[in-house]
Amino acid sequence: MQRNKSCSACTTAPFKESIKETSFWRQKEILKIFSAGVVLLAGLYLEFLTEYRFFAQILFIIVVLIAGYEIIKNGILSLLKGRFNINFLITLAATGAFLIGHGEEGAAVIFLFFIAEFLEEYAAGRARRSIAALLEMAPETATLKKNGKELVIPVEEINIGDIIIVKPGDRIPLDGVVVEGRSYVNQAPITGESIPVLKEENSDVFAGTINEEGYLEIKVTKKSDETMLSKITKLVMEAQAQKSKTEAFIDRFARYYTPAVIFLAALTVAIPTFAGYSFEVWLYRGLVLLVISCPCALAISTPVSMVSAITSASRHGVLIKGRIYVEEIRNVKALVFDKTGTLTEGKLEVTDVIALNGNTEVLEIAASLESKSKHPIAQAIVRKAEENKVRIKNISQFESIAGKGLRGEINGSVFYVGNRELIRDGSPVVEKLEREGKTVILVAKENQVIGVIALRDKIRKESFELIRKLKKRNIRTIMLTGDNHRVAEAIAKELGIDEFYANLLPEDKSEKIEMLLEKYGHVAMVGDGVNDAPALAKAHVGIAMGAIGSDVAIETADIALMQDDLSKVDYLIALSNKTMSVVNQNVLASILIKGSFAILTFPGIVTLWLAVAVGDMGLSLAVILNALRIGRVN
Repeated sequence: MQRNKSCSACTTAPFKESIKETSFWRQKEILKIFSAGVVLLAGLYLEFLTEYRFFAQILFIIVVLIAGYEIIKNGILSLLKGRFNINFLITLAATGAFLIGHGEEGAAVIFLFFIAEFLEEYAAGRARRSIAALLEMAPETATLKKNGKELVIPVEEINIGDIIIVKPGDRIPLDGVVVEGRSYVNQAPITGESIPVLKEENSDVFAGTINEEGYLEIKVTKKSDETMLSKITKLVMEAQAQKSKTEAFIDRFARYYTPAVIFLAALTVAIPTFAGYSFEVWLYRGLVLLVISCPCALAISTPVSMVSAITSASRHGVLIKGRIYVEEIRNVKALVFDKTGTLTEGKLEVTDVIALNGNTEVLEIAASLESKSKHPIAQAIVRKAEENKVRIKNISQFESIAGKGLRGEINGSVFYVGNRELIRDGSPVVEKLEREGKTVILVAKENQVIGVIALRDKIRKESFELIRKLKKRNIRTIMLTGDNHRVAEAIAKELGIDEFYANLLPEDKSEKIEMLLEKYGHVAMVGDGVNDAPALAKAHVGIAMGAIGSDVAIETADIALMQDDLSKVDYLIALSNKTMSVVNQNVLASILIKGSFAILTFPGIVTLWLAVAVGDMGLSLAVILNALRIGRVN
């Protein structure tokens, strides 16, 4: 989906100003509601409890001037442009009510519709307020350390490479790297995780997160409009502006709906009148039908629910980049996972150290040689040696044999550490370990194998629970990996994954997604957003894990999980199901209630004020309150 590229360069200052304007607008509208309500009550008192009915009509006109000015203006403008909108329907109904001597109902229609419009705008304003809350997480000033002095200046004036000071309890104003100090930082505003994360030298920190207890000096790595928080804010703004398929359908429906309602109302008046019935009675009923048929609640039923879902997700550390993905994720028939770094932690650990031929120094020799290498396997073996407090020996004549292993001399003897291409061995123990999905490293002295070390990428604890939950939802689970078939088979079997494909290059994964799309129809993929970019782009919904600090992941995926937490995938599906359930409830309630009221209009049971109070304002309020329930999904 194309996104507004210029947005990344814009600043949030104009948006902050619009938030202030919205707050002022809200106060002004509440004052109008209060004023018009008092005048309407006074008019109703004069109309029904005194003989001063003429003055009551004047008060009703004042109510229309206070609450209906914008409604009438917009209604007339739409008519001049050849369009019939909701404002025109209400203007027509209120004018007709005054002309047939029901000024109180004309004023009530305008007043109640004004309240309904306010509620709708207030609901839409939730999106702006949620973004404002994100913006307010980042301080507007920062403490700059320069020439031994501390200067408090606006964040916009801080440059990349500057050193800023963050004291205990303060929010971090900009993205950067810790150069001095040690503290726990609450990253919940970005990742949704509740437990503070330890930050020390060389740790990345992000704007909007909270320094819990220690003193930190941070080297700035991004300007204020390029921080992770700024990117999230801009993407949430864009996501809330996009429309889902359901919203697009309702918008198209509304274009034809309003003219059809006016035509039906005209027939409601004309046919009984020509048949000899009272023109005044049927004109009133035609006006009621106009008001009842206003699609206000129907129009807001979907957007208010979608906005509630997107803002709720952002608070849980899930960045959904468009309303369409809220709707799409619930349709998933198959969920594809990358293995390394997604289902597994992407961090090898030693599982077995087996001594052969009576040798007891397998780990000591392997770790001594591997300490000279930076390979992930080497790092895992050295970590295991440190855990076991194994002493590292001095190595001479060290040699790295590309793609195979290492060679070196210890106390005059030649040792090798490597794979089966370097050290030939067909012992049953090696075969057994490989069948278990483990990577096997052999240790040899001269020409004799003295030991075997097995390693494995640790499976995430939450992977087991997620696969179990997906099976309950009847979603097919599939794993793609570049690892060999034996490793893939062992992990797939342990997790209970339905299908797996091994020995894949990044471009192969993309081809597999195309094949799975043909097979299952609707496919989502979870990956790291970097190596998996082509495959993520091919899937209906691409979900990137651990996106915090990764511009590539945020740009690539349709949904970004800000931390490495697979449980958020099930949360996403639950959120999508809940959101679309609420949307369906809202749409169905709008159609049923308005349809029932429309039918009851013909026998004269429904009045104008009741049509607006229940069929419009009351229904709009119910739709909004129902949508707010989406935020409770955990």
